[in-house]
Amino acid sequence: KSGVLGISGVSSDFRDLADGAAKGDENCALALDKFAYEVAKYVGAYAAALNGLDVLTFTAGVGENDKNIRAAVCEYLGFLGVKLDPELNAQRGEHKISAPDSKVEVWIVPTNEELMIAQDTAELVNAAK
Repeated sequence: KSGVLGISGVSSDFRDLADGAAKGDENCALALDKFAYEVAKYVGAYAAALNGLDVLTFTAGVGENDKNIRAAVCEYLGFLGVKLDPELNAQRGEHKISAPDSKVEVWIVPTNEELMIAQDTAELVNAAK
């Protein structure tokens, strides 16, 4: 019962947290804010280690599906020149969501875990032959 569940006291499902925050649940809002802060903190740390950032990619469940989380993370990263286009950020599917004047390209790239599992399995089976 840690992480966003521990903070919110409601759920570890981000859809539940978003619903709770929309209804005024301050703990749900805090859990979402803390998550965005932590993601931005790690991106910032890696940007410093890499001496800059060319592309920021959002993927997987939350990264693909939660425009508010993406916006909150990118707002923290404004010091790196990250700027979102709100209309593009609201759309689904693989595409660039950064504003034309953003110094960093920002993308949504959907994952395909099933394909990766199948490819890894085929590789292991073939290697064992």
